[in-house]
Amino acid sequence: MNKLRNTEQLTKLGNRLRMLRNSKKLTLEQLAFAAEVELSQIYRIETAKINPTYTTLLALAAALEMPISELVSVTD
Repeated sequence: MNKLRNTEQLTKLGNRLRMLRNSKKLTLEQLAFAAEVELSQIYRIETAKINPTYTTLLALAAALEMPISELVSVTD
């Protein structure tokens, strides 16, 4: 297993991002605008296609108005 690309954990993160975005009633477009992140990048995070950078996660957490620890809090 490539520890830099742990698909299971990326899937959990993507699912969590989608759940949090939906709970705030935000579209992909609205979150992308608020976070100043490309819409396609958010889609790829939510579908576990990419491993987001720390700065991207910080921007998403800020746009969702939560600490990064809450965004990345995925359970096993």
